[in-house]
Formats: sequence, C-alpha cells, structure tokens
Amino acid sequence: MTVVSKILQSKPDATVYAVAPAASVFDALQLMANKGIGALLVTEGESIVGIFTERDYARKIALMGRTSSLTQVRDVMTTAVLFVRPDQTSEQCMQIMSNNRLRHLPVVEGGKLVGMISIGDLVKDIISEQKFIIEQLEQYISGSR
Repeated sequence: MTVVSKILQSKPDATVYAVAPAASVFDALQLMANKGIGALLVTEGESIVGIFTERDYARKIALMGRTSSLTQVRDVMTTAVLFVRPDQTSEQCMQIMSNNRLRHLPVVEGGKLVGMISIGDLVKDIISEQKFIIEQLEQYISGSR
C-alpha cells in the first residue's frame, strides 16, 4: 500500500487552497471553479477551522434558500474536519473516506498542514498499484522475468 506522502509527491499541483471564514460563499465557489477543485480549507492564520465543499453549498445554500453572495463561509462550512498523516496508507484513507462519506482529507504533520488528498487521488493510486501487480503477474506467468 502506498503512503499519503507518496501520493502527495505524485500530484502535479499540490497547492492547498483556503479561504477565511468571513469570505463569501460566492467568492469561495468562484475560487473552486477557477482551480477546478471541489473543496477549500477554511483557515484562520495557521489553524484549520473548517472545510467548505460543493456538498456544503448544495445542502446549506441552494436547498435552504440562502444566497451565496450574502452568506459567509463560516455559516455553512463543516467544522469537524477529519485529517490524515503523511505516513498513513491509501487503504486507511479510503476507509476514513468511506466510513464518513468524505471526498477530501487534509494531510497534517506535526500540527501543520502539508497537503490535501481527494478520493480521485486515492483511486488513481490504487489503479496504478493494481496495474503494476498485474504486469508483474503476467511476466511471472509468461516466464519473462
């Protein structure tokens, strides 16, 4: 199993985007659209105080009749942010994501944010790992080792 630090290294852009709690939901959505991402960390200084996702928008703005330009991120963000460490495996991350129905996990080391992984990052890693194993088995079976 691959560890989270390796997954972060393989990402072409490991930038973690964040907004302040007082930012408007509209501004947060605009940043997400511009960067092609589905979640933003909500930070105050160095501290993670929440996460804002497309799901938060759909459930807490659109369905509740709020307007994104008049609502602050702090009013709709998820405050119970789960995170993983760089030494955890992709399998452990998948379990956390599946059990909690999450698509994004911040990566924290020594209390400091070092990255963010998505379900897509994990799926890509698992497929790559399986492809490698299949190739090794095919070589073993054909005797071309």
